[in-house]
Amino acid sequence: MSEPYRPIACADHERLEFAVLRRLPLTLRLLDGRSLSGKALDVFTREGAEWLRLREANGSEHVLRLDEIATIHDS
Repeated sequence: MSEPYRPIACADHERLEFAVLRRLPLTLRLLDGRSLSGKALDVFTREGAEWLRLREANGSEHVLRLDEIATIHDS
């Protein structure tokens, strides 16, 4: 995504931070239609945007810009 970062809602950000603290499983639907499920490992800031590191059950890790996430569901 090369567009300027759009901050997400504070409630969604807090939900992701809580999931990181508790290593809770999440299912995310992304704006491009993909779905990812896994444990939230980290929420961090880099290059003027906020990011989430997520690990799927198969060990694959993804780093996503928070503004790429359409919905967040507890798994």
